[in-house]
Amino acid sequence: MQQIDHIGIAVKSLAISIPLFEKLLNSPCYKTELIPTENVTTAFFKTGETKIELLESNTDDGVIARYITKKGEGVHHIAFEVTDIGAEMKRLVSEGFILLNDIPKPGADNKLVCFLHPKDTYGVLIELCQSAKPVPAIE
Repeated sequence: MQQIDHIGIAVKSLAISIPLFEKLLNSPCYKTELIPTENVTTAFFKTGETKIELLESNTDDGVIARYITKKGEGVHHIAFEVTDIGAEMKRLVSEGFILLNDIPKPGADNKLVCFLHPKDTYGVLIELCQSAKPVPAIE
């Protein structure tokens, strides 16, 4: 694992949370993104070398909505950047960690992602992320 890529924070409302984090971090939200496969809309902030990702559920029964119902708004996950997500997943499985997805899946911010089961990491949801290769332009 190279470094912390971002910290994900579950929020009920991006409309309320974005202005709060803009004031807190003294930095504008540089992008919002809909992730339809997860029923989530994200908002990103840059602070130093790390990003903050706010996550708002798009449905009442989405994973973020369920998380907020159970635990309230707050830190949802810590994401670590990796250079080879497949190799890192294989290494972690060999070390006894349980993955929440067997293959990397598309995530926000042009990343391939995989999550580790929080029962293996003292209740902290860990995300592995690797920059997805850009799609070549068709000429």
